[in-house]
Amino acid sequence: MDQILFALLNGTIYGLLLFMVSAGLTLIFGMMGVLNFAHASFYMLGAYFAYTLQPLTGFWLAIILAPILVMGVGILVERFILRHVHEHGHAHELLVTFGLSVVIAEMIKMVYGKFAVDYRLPAELNFAAFSLSGIDYPFYRLFMGGIAIGMFIAIYLLLTKTRVGIVVRSAIYRPQMVEALGHNVPMVFMGVFGIGAALAGLAGAVAGAFYTTNPNMALELGVMVFVVVVVGGLGSMGGAMAASLLIGITNSLAVGSDFRLADLMTWVGMGGFAEEVGGLLTMRMSSLAATLPFFIMLLVLVLRPSGLMGEKE
Repeated sequence: MDQILFALLNGTIYGLLLFMVSAGLTLIFGMMGVLNFAHASFYMLGAYFAYTLQPLTGFWLAIILAPILVMGVGILVERFILRHVHEHGHAHELLVTFGLSVVIAEMIKMVYGKFAVDYRLPAELNFAAFSLSGIDYPFYRLFMGGIAIGMFIAIYLLLTKTRVGIVVRSAIYRPQMVEALGHNVPMVFMGVFGIGAALAGLAGAVAGAFYTTNPNMALELGVMVFVVVVVGGLGSMGGAMAASLLIGITNSLAVGSDFRLADLMTWVGMGGFAEEVGGLLTMRMSSLAATLPFFIMLLVLVLRPSGLMGEKE
């Protein structure tokens, strides 16, 4: 029972981390219709900026300044790169942002090297929140989860309860009308892209101290972030949260499971046949854990192409 509880906790925290990264991508696509393949690179930049700043400013100021720096990078990318290719469609955006992700990864390797850097937790946060069966559960995991939940609430309130949110949402559907009312629509979109990049940077600054900060971290998480956005529904913040938790918890439970399809077939008297056939029928769930998110995405796309909470066209 304790093992299941730990798996649920770890899955929930991992899911909330996925949301922290995918929230910015969801915001950017939902507001601007831009598919940013380099979004996970902003997550990586946040971790490296925080690592660089930590010896100079301390941990707390570093995780505040790092997202601001990433926001600056995002604004420059939107203003001088994406703005010129946006009118040519998603294919051009994907190609340009894919190239940008490669450039950022290579620059990180040139500056910091090809190996992981020593970005550590501060001593005041490196303690156990509680213990179960003699196993300590790190407080920092709960800290990351709390930041993710706070991020979700802040984005929701910003988009639904403030004048800024009204202007941003209006600029998506009626840009000419918003411009006629005196608002600078390109500036609004540039700000949205910058905020989306900052959210990814914050995720990197916070998670980089707990997980490994290395030049491959964007690649390791980037594909999963796109899976989350597709499963949740393109542009749906609630869908991104639901999909993140679904994938995080499912993956965590699967990693610790020894379940096999052959065991299920034993209940209907076909266990011997399953053992003879072998292959997928005798593979343990833990061996398939890495493929489960993609299976979930495939299932969602077949049954509900718009995603869990996406708007049907």
